[in-house]
Formats: sequence, structure tokens, C-alpha cells
Amino acid sequence: MSDCLFCRMVAGEIPADVVAETERTLAFRDINPQAPTHVLVIPKEHHRNLGALASADPGLLGEVARTAHAVAQQEGLVSDGGIEPGYRVVTNTGPDAGQTVDHLHLHVVGGRRMGWPPFPRD
Repeated sequence: MSDCLFCRMVAGEIPADVVAETERTLAFRDINPQAPTHVLVIPKEHHRNLGALASADPGLLGEVARTAHAVAQQEGLVSDGGIEPGYRVVTNTGPDAGQTVDHLHLHVVGGRRMGWPPFPRD
């Protein structure tokens, strides 16, 4: 999709601070990080949201999830043994949930203690 920000990143038209890449996924640092580690993981193929990708290609959804975990490991959010520091994976679907780019992306966030609920209530 020529007007999709993330598709343009995949095409190399817009620079990204890439931290991991597979044949079908791309992971890059968020330009507005909400934690010391904040990386976005996307399928290179355009899918609007989680439901769209789950319906179209569950295998690719699994690969996106595996890439998110690999990023967490690479960023030191998962230990080889003992107590794990931890990380959170978030995806937003639709404007009411905070989705601002209409291309599925998983936020991998960590490097600080996370509270619950994750956001203030209205």
C-alpha cells in the first residue's frame, strides 16, 4: 500500500532503526518510546490489524510473535535462567484502542516496571 507508513519502511522509502528482520517480518525502534525498550514488530506484508492477519495467515501471525520474543531476548528482557526482567507485547486495533497506523504492529516494551492497568482510566 503506497500510502502506508510501515509498508514504505519495508520498501526502504522511509528510514527505520531496524533491530531485527526475517524474510517476512521487520522490527524497529519506536520513534516515540514509552519505555527504555520500545520496538515495533510488523509483518512485511500489509494487514490492517491482528484480526485481519489471524484470518488471512495464522502462520505469519506466529512468525510476528516469534520475532517479538526474539527482540525481547536480544534487548535483554529475557534471561537465560532465573528471574526474567519481563516485557509486554501490545497491539491496538482501531482508533478507540489507540491504533494510529493502519498496519498490524506489535509493541515490545520493557526495561522498566510496568503497572496494571496499563493506562489511566477515564
